[in-house]
Amino acid sequence: MPEDAVRQTIVDEEHLKLLSLGYMVSAGVNALFALFGLFYLLMGAAMVVGFSHVSPNPGHPNEAPPAFIGWIFGGLGAAFFIVAMTVALLKVRASRCIKRRKSRTFCMVMAGISCIEFPYGTLLGVLAFMVLGRASIEALFAPMPTSAAME
Repeated sequence: MPEDAVRQTIVDEEHLKLLSLGYMVSAGVNALFALFGLFYLLMGAAMVVGFSHVSPNPGHPNEAPPAFIGWIFGGLGAAFFIVAMTVALLKVRASRCIKRRKSRTFCMVMAGISCIEFPYGTLLGVLAFMVLGRASIEALFAPMPTSAAME
């Protein structure tokens, strides 16, 4: 193997390790921010319970907010939590796919989704497109020929 090819292989392996680590860090940050969704869910539940104990006063209709406000808080919090955790889990999967050199297309899709999260996700997504777009990296992700196909 020529020296340039060996050097490129080392660089590619190092870039893939860093990209995998970047996806794991990004997944951890997503999971951390998903906890804000749980906070809103709990706040909505507290509002529903709290507003249910308030007796309506016909003389002062604006005294207590309607109970559906708590349901809105809880629903938005649950939706945010589910979406953020799903993205976090998909990023963990992308990290594992990069380590195993499988599902390059999935990793590219996750790079596109990561670009939405400004600024760290955008940087990670752009770098992922740059690294995964190289011909030498494409060759690493290519499926290995089976013994039946070689005969």
